[in-house]
Formats: sequence, C-alpha cells, structure tokens
Amino acid sequence: MERGRGLGFWGATALVVGNIIGSSIFMLPAVLAPFGANALIAWGVSLAGAGCLAWVYAQLSLHLPAGAGSHGHVKMLLGDDTAWLGSWGYLLSVWTANAAIAVAGVSYCLTIMPGLEQWAFAPETLGLLVIVLLLVANLRAIGGSVQIVSTLLKLIPFVLVIALGFWLFIDHGDAALAGMSQQAIAWEPALASVGITLFALLGLESAAVPARAVRDPNNVVPRATLTGLLLAGFVSVVATCIVAFMMPAAQMANSSAPIADFIGRFMGGGAGLIVAIFAAISCFGALNGWLLVGGELTAAMASTGGLPSRAAERNERGAPVVGLVSCAVISSIFLLLAISRRGAAAFEFVALLSTTTSLVFFVICTLAALKAWHGGRLPKTRSTLFACIGALVFSMVALYSAGVESAIWGVGCIAAGYVWRRISLARRNASR
Repeated sequence: MERGRGLGFWGATALVVGNIIGSSIFMLPAVLAPFGANALIAWGVSLAGAGCLAWVYAQLSLHLPAGAGSHGHVKMLLGDDTAWLGSWGYLLSVWTANAAIAVAGVSYCLTIMPGLEQWAFAPETLGLLVIVLLLVANLRAIGGSVQIVSTLLKLIPFVLVIALGFWLFIDHGDAALAGMSQQAIAWEPALASVGITLFALLGLESAAVPARAVRDPNNVVPRATLTGLLLAGFVSVVATCIVAFMMPAAQMANSSAPIADFIGRFMGGGAGLIVAIFAAISCFGALNGWLLVGGELTAAMASTGGLPSRAAERNERGAPVVGLVSCAVISSIFLLLAISRRGAAAFEFVALLSTTTSLVFFVICTLAALKAWHGGRLPKTRSTLFACIGALVFSMVALYSAGVESAIWGVGCIAAGYVWRRISLARRNASR
C-alpha cells in the first residue's frame, strides 16, 4: 500500500496492469501467430467482453458502499453463501496462479544466472525467497510501491517492441507483415484464439477485489479498473500482434522466446538476456499483486464470518497479517509441488482449476450486478444492462473455452470447500 494509507489511483492502476501483464504474455505471440487475422478478431471480442466486465466492477464500486469490495457487494445482493462460493473459488485461482507465476519467474532467473542450477534446491529456495520478500513488503504496506515500480519496468520491452514495429511498418509498409499467417478467417480458429486472448486479460478485477486496501474506493476503483484494462489491453494487443505478424513464420515456429527473438533482430544476441531480466521482473511484479489480492480477499471473507475471524486482523499499517501469510504459505506449497519432479503432475492437475474457479467468481459478480440494476441500486440505463449481459456472455464463453474437464473439477473443488464451510459452521454453532 502507498505510505501505509492504502492504494491511490496509480497504485490501483498498477495492480490491474501488473496482474494482467504477467508471465504468459512473453509467449503469447508464438501461440497466436498460426491464427493470423483471426487473432485480431479474438482480441476485439475479448476486449469488448473484458470491457463489459470492467464496467460492471466499476459500477458496483461507484454506487455501492465504499470498501466492501467484490465479496461484500455479492454478499449484500445475493447472500452470504453465494458470496462465499464465488470468493472461495477465486482464492483457489489466486493460490495456484501465484505458484505458476513464481515458477515462471524462477525459470527466467535461472536463464539469467545459469550457474544456480548446479546448486541443490536452488529453484525452490529462490522461489520461496521471492515470496517471503514480497510478503514482507505487503506486511509493511509498501506492496503498492513495489507494484508501481515493477509495472513501469515490465512495460519497457513492450514499448520497445511497439516502437520497432511502427518503425518497420513506416519503413517497409505492408512488406513488414510478410510473416503473418495466411490462415483464412473462419469461425473455428477465431473461437479457438478467443479462448487464448480471454485468459490473457484475466486480472482486470484486481482493484475491485481488495477495495479495503484502496483509498477512496468509490472513486479510485472504477477509474483504476477501466484505465488499467485500457492500458494493459493496448500493450497486449499491439505488442503481441506486431511480433506475431512481423516475425518470419519459420523463425516463429522454432521460437521459445518470441519477444526476445524479435528484439534480438535489432539488438543482437544479448536481447534474450535483457528480456529474461524484464520477464522475471514482470513475473514477480504480478506475484506481488496477486499476493496482495489474495490477502485482502481472505480478510474480507473473514470479516463477514466466511473464514475464522482472526484472518481479518490487521497490523498497525493496515495490512491483513493472517490473510497475507496464509496466501503466501499456501502459494509456497503449490510452488514446491510444481518444482518437484514428483509433484509436477499433481500441480498441473490443480493449476487447471485456476481459470475455471476465477470465472465462476466473474459470473457470480455479474449476476449480483444484474440484481442491483433490477432493484435500482445501479443506474437503470441501457448501457449498464448491456454491460452486464456482455460480461455474463464473456464469462460463460471463457468457461466454455476452459474445457469440460476443468469445469467439472472446478465445480467439485468449490463444492468441497462449501461442504467444509457448512461443517465448520455447524461445529461453531454447536460449541456456543
């Protein structure tokens, strides 16, 4: 948090941008390149859907009680059980995502310092050390400052890519797009690429979930959510399309680091090392942001009785101690599962749940907004209604794109958590 008083506009915007632009964007051009112009259609659909969802979060934050956050808004509108189900699913996604981001960051660090691989348990130690350092930063309420700095740094390679892309287009015209796939525009490849671009924009809700950590949330959260999505969306679309369309197809097909290879055409072989440094910063900046979000959501659930009340306690700087520590510990467990050879398969299975469980949260928040619109708590305008419908369609399409298996397991894990909650409540009531 900024100066111990909560995130201001720039800190909250950096949280949104930093959580959207994490580790996956560095490989996105290679994934989208085979789809050709279909990728542009996918980005358009995804940005429209994400914009609707961002507008829903903005309206909820603007017109409902300050500081309640998404969990509080859903509880107010749909009841305690529904709010708990959505927030529990979202917590599952935060824990697994944190581990995946940490693993990616450690991999980039090993690229920068290859000698570390010779040390026993070096990846595990490095990953845990980063989580501990970010935990300390958030406990000292300087996580917002870390987020601003890391977000500014992670944007540097993408600004460079965009500048190089425009220079190539101005200098060579349409010939600069020679590497663009000739895949015909069709429904099937467009839908497949929508599934990829939808996931690349997850994180747009990052300012709305931890509203307790934001100064003047009624004003800051709506502006930060929309501004962050616009900035992150612009960078993601332009940078990934420039690389996907301008890099020769043969080189792209064999590239394991497309952003680095594209910059390397102009800066030489050292580009890989430079981009690896910024990629590590990007990963750990996103990890910082998601740690903050997970800690604040845990505290919000505890403050309404959804988790043990101690998890809502805050230190003198306003940081949710138990919430942050529990998020760091559980993320560390998943990290160790991911890095260990024995637990990698188990982690891959659990990580599959991350996207699905977060999307359940999106659907629930959108349904809450529709109820607020119907009841007059949100402006009864057509734009608000269309945004809610668009957000609901966005979430359902993303759920479909995630696949049936992940949907089944996601629902199963959320249901198991709900059973645990009911048993805990029954025991608590019986002990009174």
